[in-house]
Amino acid sequence: MIFTRQQLEELEDQALAPYGVRSKDTRGRAHPEDEPDYRTVFQRDRDRILHTTAFRRLEYKTQVFINYESDYYRTRLTHTLEVAQIGRSVARALGANEDLVETICLAHDLGHPPFGHSGERELSRLMVDHGGFDHNRHSFRIVTTLEKRYAEYDGLNLTWEVLEGIVKHETEYDISDAKDFDPTLRGHLEAQIANAADELAYTAHDLDDGLRSGLITPEQLAGISLWEVINESIGRRRSDPLDELARHRLIRRLIGIEVSDLVQSVDRMIRRSDVRSVEELQKLPYNVVGFSEDMHRRNRELKDFLYHNLYNHYRVLRMAFKAENVIARLFEAFTNEPAIMPNHFQDAIEDIGLEPTVCYYIAGMTDRFAIDEYQKLFDPLVLP
Repeated sequence: MIFTRQQLEELEDQALAPYGVRSKDTRGRAHPEDEPDYRTVFQRDRDRILHTTAFRRLEYKTQVFINYESDYYRTRLTHTLEVAQIGRSVARALGANEDLVETICLAHDLGHPPFGHSGERELSRLMVDHGGFDHNRHSFRIVTTLEKRYAEYDGLNLTWEVLEGIVKHETEYDISDAKDFDPTLRGHLEAQIANAADELAYTAHDLDDGLRSGLITPEQLAGISLWEVINESIGRRRSDPLDELARHRLIRRLIGIEVSDLVQSVDRMIRRSDVRSVEELQKLPYNVVGFSEDMHRRNRELKDFLYHNLYNHYRVLRMAFKAENVIARLFEAFTNEPAIMPNHFQDAIEDIGLEPTVCYYIAGMTDRFAIDEYQKLFDPLVLP
């Protein structure tokens, strides 16, 4: 039996909650196209994102640990895939559109520069007089302008709903700039789920990588509420060694507890709000997706612990210091001598300006490519 796009849309209509976004109700694309016979518009958008150069580069971009430190730590790509998996699970439980959630999750970090948040901070500092830089806006720029894959238009020509979800991506560390997508409206349910899945994933997995690396220890975590809860739930005592299997069980349990709390909390909020449509949900003066008050407090405690003990660990700060120096020197070199950039970036200077061109060039680099460029430019023993 073959399922056509129309049949997939009918199945969607039956399965989704009233406030879930239907692919058949899309506001469309900036450039109208004939849609595929066997995929919905959101499935097509997901596939377009997966095939981008920017998505492939995420494999070699930092999450917390620089890519060359180990094959075992999260990269920006594995983080993105984990966010998408959590997002789909939450969407399925709540009657939201799984394909739309997955698509937003896969696109949410496309604009991250090399070296994680330290790289973003440095580019933001360097661009303060030239329009600034943040990875949210750059993700949007990539899918609407910078990816060149079609003769008819720049970018990927994604649907309005996917673009709105990317623009309204918002977490504790990411603030949205939605001036072109009606900032008076909240993100749709699928966008809100993607935001929560991102926060949930990086908290759990940064804890996992921190423990694996030895930069944080079980002894340091003693007394942290969530840590105590998950240890108790698997019957682990403080005196027990934390081997690899135990660590996997703990992180798995943490994610399970967080997802359950999130789903139940969102269900309560939606019932209390009595929303009956996508439009009603977006007009609410608050987001419906969030943790319970108790879980929010526990998450805050764990995040504060990670901030002080992992992200501000001297080894992580040393990596950040080196990363910021690499980006600063590359930026200085390319702005002083634009002719040492590849020709197609030199050609872009007339259209968008020198500093933005240099910024976009550096933002697209992987960790190892940025380091290679640095060595080629500043190490006399390395061939250019």
